Amino acid sequence: MPGDALPPDEIIFGRSPEMAQLRRKIERLAPTDVQVLILGESGAGKDLIAKYVHQHSRFANGPFIRINCPSIPGTLIESELFGYEKGSFTGAQRTKPGWVELADQGTLFLDEITELELSLQSKLLHLLQDGMFCRIGGQEEHKSTVRILCASNSHIQQEVDSGRFRTDLFYRINVVSLHLPPLRDRRMDIPDLAQYFLDRYNQKFGRNAAVLTPASLETLIEHDWPGNIRELENVIKNYVLLGFEGGIRRNMLRRPQPPTANVREMPAPQAPQAPTPLKELTKKSIRDMERRVILDALQANNWNRKDAARVLGISYRSLFYKMRSAGLSRTKSVFPVTATNGADGGIPQ
Repeated sequence: MPGDALPPDEIIFGRSPEMAQLRRKIERLAPTDVQVLILGESGAGKDLIAKYVHQHSRFANGPFIRINCPSIPGTLIESELFGYEKGSFTGAQRTKPGWVELADQGTLFLDEITELELSLQSKLLHLLQDGMFCRIGGQEEHKSTVRILCASNSHIQQEVDSGRFRTDLFYRINVVSLHLPPLRDRRMDIPDLAQYFLDRYNQKFGRNAAVLTPASLETLIEHDWPGNIRELENVIKNYVLLGFEGGIRRNMLRRPQPPTANVREMPAPQAPQAPTPLKELTKKSIRDMERRVILDALQANNWNRKDAARVLGISYRSLFYKMRSAGLSRTKSVFPVTATNGADGGIPQ
């Protein structure tokens, strides 16, 4: 969900029994110092739950630092986490503290923890065991009093069984696990979430998009939401920006129809193919969603990129980068509206 401030509790947890049980569990564990592992699909709100735990803990007055592990190259994430000493490598012209130091007396949230390399997992384990760490190129150990929360959208037990994730680290971060249900398993919360995003983006963009009709709400409730709450947020953002409710059905919730077989020309039998992993489908859905939102904003502003960046709430440089990643032409005349692109320009998890 957008913004630094947390939404109201009734929006975070909704009405479903699963989320009510999750809330009770969080209320018991948040004031403690135990390690928490948050499990759930991409876009389900794991970062929101992590921030909720932080704000209800004894570390609430300290910083909350979120790290999306897959978004940082393996060669850089160690220096970003633990910092480095001056002269420790080419270009290290000064000593730089890492996120572990900066999060002292606060919370460090490691999203997609299974993406860390094994060598870095061992250093994280050392930090969790005694709170001590060394900067890159340093000999002196430093101490940081930081609560570390971790999250994963994968089957982390499979990563452990395969040897890609340390068993001892898994047991260290998994003192308590929180399982966040996907949006399709809490459909009763969709109307309230849709209204929350509608009010928020009406205020943010200075628009006055009307309340969704019952027909549109029914369409939202029936959708499977592979991108979860993030996908729903983008659907409502698109509606607020363009003011076209029909686009909810036409552009966002369109389901592909299976091809009609020709009985006179049966294709040769093929070996069965493995299904596309859900993680890839979710990422593609989110990429396509962001692409459509950007394209609609560009068209609504006659392809004026500065105006489009302003209504999207991002910088001109970010818009240019996202357009290039999504395969969007810089000139409107050569881009077909119905085209899709698989470039990885999606919203981070």
